[in-house]
Amino acid sequence: MAKPGYQGLTRIIKAAGYSAKGFRAAWKYESAFRQEVVLTATLIPLAFLLGRNPVEVGLLIASLLLVVIVELLNSGIEAVVDRIGDEPHQLSGRAKDLGSAAVFVALILTLVLWVSVAMDRFG
Repeated sequence: MAKPGYQGLTRIIKAAGYSAKGFRAAWKYESAFRQEVVLTATLIPLAFLLGRNPVEVGLLIASLLLVVIVELLNSGIEAVVDRIGDEPHQLSGRAKDLGSAAVFVALILTLVLWVSVAMDRFG
């Protein structure tokens, strides 16, 4: 049984509002998110210059957006862990470390993809 709540267009509008609230919170409280958004905004125009076809451009931009997505998820994990308590706990540390590792893997993927496209383009 579906949980009660908004439906149709109202649900979509509410969801967009929640997303905007999440973006504002990430921008306000997460310096890594701000850095990655600035990097993404800086590199997207370069993707159009570096990529030789729409697929390459799309992959370059998608890799940047993936980093932002993973950072948002990592920030969510950290917020939930911090909400539970400030005292050190092995599982809390593990959850935060795993989220951080996910961001690191996304950054490595982005680096590998950008370097690969650049090497293919310039030799």
